[in-house]
Amino acid sequence: MSVFGGSLTGFGDKGMRLPLMQVLRQAWADPDLRSKMLFVLAMWGVFVLGTVIPVPIPGLSADEVFEKLKNLPFFQLMDTFGGGAVRRVSLFALGLNPYITASIIIQILTTALPEWKKEMQEGGEFARRTQNKRTRGLTVFLCVFQGLGLLKLMGSALPAMTPLQQAMVIVFWTAGAMFMLWLGEQISERGIGNGVSLMIFAGIIISLPNQVTQIRQGLADGNIAIWQVAILAAMFLATTWVVVLFTTAQRRIPIQHMRRNVGTKVVGGQSSYLPLSIAMAGVIPIIFAVSLIYIPHQFSMLFPPGSTMNTVLNNIGDFVNPGSPVLWKALIGAGFYTILIFFFTYFYTAIMYNVEDISNNLKRGGSFIPGVRPGKQTKDFLDGVISRITVVGAGFLALVALSQYITPRIAQLPQGAYNLIGGTSLLIMVSVALDTMRQIEANILMKQYGQ
Repeated sequence: MSVFGGSLTGFGDKGMRLPLMQVLRQAWADPDLRSKMLFVLAMWGVFVLGTVIPVPIPGLSADEVFEKLKNLPFFQLMDTFGGGAVRRVSLFALGLNPYITASIIIQILTTALPEWKKEMQEGGEFARRTQNKRTRGLTVFLCVFQGLGLLKLMGSALPAMTPLQQAMVIVFWTAGAMFMLWLGEQISERGIGNGVSLMIFAGIIISLPNQVTQIRQGLADGNIAIWQVAILAAMFLATTWVVVLFTTAQRRIPIQHMRRNVGTKVVGGQSSYLPLSIAMAGVIPIIFAVSLIYIPHQFSMLFPPGSTMNTVLNNIGDFVNPGSPVLWKALIGAGFYTILIFFFTYFYTAIMYNVEDISNNLKRGGSFIPGVRPGKQTKDFLDGVISRITVVGAGFLALVALSQYITPRIAQLPQGAYNLIGGTSLLIMVSVALDTMRQIEANILMKQYGQ
């Protein structure tokens, strides 16, 4: 299971059968669905409150912290995901980033370690609880690690603090990150949709008004021309259209079910299809790639500014960063970023989807693909189709991921100033919204069939 829920992974049907407004009207009219939707909104309200509660640092000036860090790509990404919590140095400054990173690491280890893989395949609910404990333990460790890095990154913008005060700040940040995780779990249990996904979605949506304010202020100050705003708006709409198109796109493979005699009745003999999503791996490859290209900058924070290791790591970070201000370095970074996205798309698709299992399940169920023999030929056929789909999906992810670096250069604006134009933020926002609406629609259709 992906940390972002079913919307970003899986072979499920990505389309909606009912119009959007009809889904919302029927959901609001249903008391059960309305209570779940209101619960999600209440949890979002708690999250928004947490983003404005500062950590107890005497003499703290959030404006100074923002001025010091506003041009750093890693800070901009964390701030966008956290709904502005980082710029306010709030309790939720770490956000869900440690949990996301921990989930990715545990998923890779579960696939790489035979004992863990066998445990997950055969252990059932106990194995899932064990994996959750491992993920939580690693999350706490990463909270401490990222908290230390964030304190060093803020550096001179913070007032002088004793080691005990620094430890207390990290404790507050860790508690805030784990509380955000708890809010997400409550949404999954008592609301609708994937809780962690919806918390990240809420952070991105909260950041949107700030982006609009920046654009409006830039126009008022004369720093941004109207043609630059037009380019931003056009790229935002175009990227959103591409994301919706590829997120819902499918390759439908026809499936024929054999007829069987059950008592005196004949069942089966019907036709259906196996929907293969173009964006099977979803946003996970981009997150893997982003994590890697920002690692040099994160580790450089552990060394004093101006030291040899700090300089070396920052130079490496500039070469692998597509948003580097130097064009030739940005081109190298864009190439490296694209290679990482393609690699992780193939890697994640391969470890999450076993073509041999799909083939065997079809054979055991008495189903087959017309014109293809059951067994090995079906496996080879599906493997070829998925490989071709993965190329298209990886190209789509690379295009969306690079759009947030290409757009500022076209519009002649600072890199990272408007993160919601493209990239991971927009892909998560659109994908989570589509998945949540599909889940609401599924609940409505199930109740209609039950009547």
